[in-house]
Amino acid sequence: MILKVLPSTLSGDNVWAPPSKSIMQRALALATFAEGTTMLRRPSESDDCTQAMMMSAQLGATLELGDDAVAVHGVARPAPRTDTLTPGESGLGARTFGTLAALHNQPLEVGREGTLASRSFQGWATALRACGAKVNGQEPGETLSVQGPLQPGTYELDANGTSQVITGLLCSLPLLEGGSKLTLHNVVSTPYMEMTLEMMEDFGLQVDARQEENSRTWVLDVPGNQRAQAVDMTVDGDWSGAAFLLGLGLLCAPHSLTVEGLASSVTQADEAIKGALLFSGCRLAGVDDGIQVFAGKPKAFQVDLTDCPDLFPPLAAMAVFAKKPSTFKGLHRLGNKESNRGLAIQEEWAKLGIRVDLDDNNDTLRVHPGKPQAGRIDPRGDHRMAMAAAILGAAGAPVEILNAECVAKSYPAFFDDLEALGVAIQVVAK
Repeated sequence: MILKVLPSTLSGDNVWAPPSKSIMQRALALATFAEGTTMLRRPSESDDCTQAMMMSAQLGATLELGDDAVAVHGVARPAPRTDTLTPGESGLGARTFGTLAALHNQPLEVGREGTLASRSFQGWATALRACGAKVNGQEPGETLSVQGPLQPGTYELDANGTSQVITGLLCSLPLLEGGSKLTLHNVVSTPYMEMTLEMMEDFGLQVDARQEENSRTWVLDVPGNQRAQAVDMTVDGDWSGAAFLLGLGLLCAPHSLTVEGLASSVTQADEAIKGALLFSGCRLAGVDDGIQVFAGKPKAFQVDLTDCPDLFPPLAAMAVFAKKPSTFKGLHRLGNKESNRGLAIQEEWAKLGIRVDLDDNNDTLRVHPGKPQAGRIDPRGDHRMAMAAAILGAAGAPVEILNAECVAKSYPAFFDDLEALGVAIQVVAK
C-alpha cells in the first residue's frame, strides 16, 4: 500500500498512545510458564504481539482472547506443540521465545520472515551456546534452529549487540533446577534490561542485579527452581509510538497535543524523548498518565541515543525542522534493526532534499535542517521509518510512503490515529 501524507494542521488535540509491544511481549513470555492465569488488559494488537501470543501457545500455554483483554493459562514446563516457532519479523520475539524453547530438549526451528531474515543472530547464538544449548543458522538467510536444554551455571558474556539476548535468558534461567550467575559486559539499552527485571519482580521471580561502578558491566544472580506467579495487569502505553505523536504535535498542532495512556509502571527506554525535547527548547507539560507538547520548533538536538536507538527515526524527522543542525550519538546501534536505519535515514531523507551525515568514527548521525521537497520514501519494511516519513509529510511537503502497512509491526492504528487528528492522507495504491 502506498499512502501520501500531506502538509496538515492538526484539528484534534488529544490522542492515546498505543499499548507497548515491549511490555506485552515480555508479559506473554513470563506468563507462558506462570502458575495460574495471567490477565493482560488493553493488549497490543501489533503484529509482533500477535506472533508472541502464537509462540506462547506453541510452547504449551493456552490463550483466550476477550474484549480488550488476553488471558494466558500458563504451563509448568515447555510442552512444544510444533516443530517451528513463528516470531514473524520480531527480533525480540525470536530471541526471547527462542530462548524459552531451549528449556526443552526438542529441536525447534525459529522462523524468520521479512526483515528478520536479513538480521544476524550471532550474539544470541553465542550466548545460548555458552549456556549449553545448540543453535544453528545464525547468519542472515540461514535456517535458524535451537535445541536445549539450557544448563545452570556461571557465565560471562559480551552483551554489546542487543539487550534482547539478556531478556531471553532472564525469562528462562529461573526455571532451571540450579541457580545461575551472569556477568554481562558492555551492556547496551540498559533500560530494556531494567524493564525485564521489573516485570520479573511483578511476576514473583527473584534476581539479584547489580551494576559495577562507572561501567557497563552487570552481575546477575538468578536463583533456580522458580516459577512465575500469574498477574492481572494493564499494558502501559508505548513511549516509542508516542514519540512520533509528540513530533506531530510539536510541528503540526495549532497550540498543543496531549498524548494519553503513558502510565510508567515499568521503565521504558524511549521515555527519554521527554529529555530530548526539553533540552532542544521544546515545551512539555505533564498530565494524568500522559504528556502535553506545545507547538514550536526545536533549536537543535544534541543527544546520546545509545540506550534508546528506536528514537533515531522520530528525532531525525523532527530535526529536519530545527533551527540548527542536530547530532545524535549511538549510530552503531542501527545496523541490525528492521533496516540499516542510519543508512536508510541518510538515503531516504536525501530524496526530500535533506542532508544527513553519518560519522562512524564518532558514532554519530547529523541532520542538517531544511525545507523538505515533495517525494517518495521507501521505509524498507521498517515500521519506524514509515512513521518518521509521516512526520516529514505532515510538517513539510507531500510524501508518498511505500509499503505503509509495515507500521502494523508496532502500531497498527497509526495512520487511523493521524487521520483522526486531522492529518490529510491519500491512498495512492493498495
